[in-house]
Amino acid sequence: MRAMVLAAGLGTRLRPLTYEITKPMVPVLDRPVMEHILDLLARHGFTEVIANLHYFPDTIREYFGERLAYHYEPELLGTAGGVRACADFFGSEPFLVISGDALTDIDLGALVARHREAGGIATLSVKQVPDTREYGVVLHDRDGRVTGFQEKPAPEEALSQLGNCGIYVFEPQIFDYFPARDFADWAQDVFPALLANDVPFYMHEIREYWNDVGSLAELRQGTFDALRGELRLEVEGREVAPGVVVAGGGEGAGGGDGAPGGDGAPGGTLPADAEIEGPVWIGRDVRIGAGVRLMGPVVLGDGATVGDRAQLRETIVFPGTAVASEAILIGAIAGHAGILQSLRPRTS
Repeated sequence: MRAMVLAAGLGTRLRPLTYEITKPMVPVLDRPVMEHILDLLARHGFTEVIANLHYFPDTIREYFGERLAYHYEPELLGTAGGVRACADFFGSEPFLVISGDALTDIDLGALVARHREAGGIATLSVKQVPDTREYGVVLHDRDGRVTGFQEKPAPEEALSQLGNCGIYVFEPQIFDYFPARDFADWAQDVFPALLANDVPFYMHEIREYWNDVGSLAELRQGTFDALRGELRLEVEGREVAPGVVVAGGGEGAGGGDGAPGGDGAPGGTLPADAEIEGPVWIGRDVRIGAGVRLMGPVVLGDGATVGDRAQLRETIVFPGTAVASEAILIGAIAGHAGILQSLRPRTS
């Protein structure tokens, strides 16, 4: 079965971060969220994958290279229109679609099995959500057949607590229910057409972790959940102290004398005078200055620098970013305009 990663969106809710980087390339621990998705697909046997591109398209192509196929959209075609534009890639077999900002360890094999068992034209992954105001919720009958939707209802008005995860399996006949225009949206166009024509399609409730990393708050939450091990990701690193994980064999995690970026301690040892309370993840080639305090959860991306006596708590420092000496960051996301140059692929 072939798969598609939706990667064309503008990521407006992640601004100002997405003024500099496309949403699928936003780092979560040691790699972009889209690379975590491709790792997930590979673990479940999806080796032929295509992504639609629009915003900063070359950054995705250059990073992933020949690992997947691409379809560029000069103008955005919508969540469904972008999939239809890749119909030839899918051929006559069922196919999977997953959002490019999905941070999840969903069992894709179980999703495919549910689709084949149910026998519908589509199967939608859903999950119990704590606040329906943030999600489109799915209504269903006893057999899990989808009967309707509510778009971000208030909790007192919600008829379901099952949020749509944006992870689907479709039969190729799904394209028969698209509007004639190029732009098409699943929620506004295609799913209502299925309901109007009494075409059976089903839901698959998941228990695994899922976060769409669609806003800065969700990015922080998803990153810290990954740090705490609340979802299964392939992440580099070894534990060098309780709750403290260092990537790349731990090299370059040492401190300097005064200005950020000193010589560091050999063999990945942390500065002797650093105060570090896990959970903390430290990327490759990170420089930690003298007297630094890290109060987890804290993530230091590859090539980051933390100046002498800086203090960080509940903070994400993106790759290549320098935190000034004696800075205090609490609940922060620290980045810089050259973040793309600091991202290095883990998979050739």
